[in-house]
Amino acid sequence: AAVRCAPPANKPTPSERDACAHWLVEEFRLLPRVGVVVCLGAFGWDAALRLRRTLGHEPSGPKPKFSHGSVWQGTPWSMVGCYHPSQQNTFTGRLTESMLDAVFTRAMELGRPPAATSC
Repeated sequence: AAVRCAPPANKPTPSERDACAHWLVEEFRLLPRVGVVVCLGAFGWDAALRLRRTLGHEPSGPKPKFSHGSVWQGTPWSMVGCYHPSQQNTFTGRLTESMLDAVFTRAMELGRPPAATSC
C-alpha cells in the first residue's frame, strides 16, 4: 500500500505518500520473489514507479503511463494498472467485476514462468 491511512476525501497527499514510503520499501524487500505488481489507481502506479527507482530499477525510456489495463513489462517485475476499487468507481460502473477479473487474469499470465520448450 502506498499510504497507510484513509485520508480525507480518499485523496492521499504527496506528504502522506512520502511519510509512508519506507513501509512500502521494507515490505517489498521482505517479499521473496515478485514478478508482477497490480497498481490500484494512478496514485498506486506512480508509487510503484517511485518504488522501482528507490530499489534501483529505473524504467528505461519514457515514463510508463497509467490507464486501466495498462501493462508495463520490465525487470525484475512488471506492472499492471487497474482503476482503484473504491466505492466511487464500483458503484458508478467505472470499474466492474469483469474488468477487475481481466486485470488479475493478465497479472497471472505475466507472472507465470515461461513454458519449457523441448529440443
